[in-house]
Amino acid sequence: MIRVVLPHHLRTLARVGDEVELQVAGPATRRAVLDALEASYPVLRGTIRDSVTLERRAFLRFFACEQDLSHEPADAPLPDAVAAGSEPYLVVGAMAGG
Repeated sequence: MIRVVLPHHLRTLARVGDEVELQVAGPATRRAVLDALEASYPVLRGTIRDSVTLERRAFLRFFACEQDLSHEPADAPLPDAVAAGSEPYLVVGAMAGG
């Protein structure tokens, strides 16, 4: 079971609580987690990653185990603690402004 924490606006859109739990078939990678998330919550398709290119949206970041994983390859394995469900995978809305 993979635990995923979404930013408030995506939790509202998907009508979920602070954290969702997902079954991921195969190795735990960003691609596998986001595929499972979009399969479970179709309303999120196109909000976290572009629906055509599957690239991360510019103002979203991915964190786990106090590491920024936003620029890691989509098929890179997630930390063992995330795969085991002891640590959550965080989808965080980035801040911009001036």
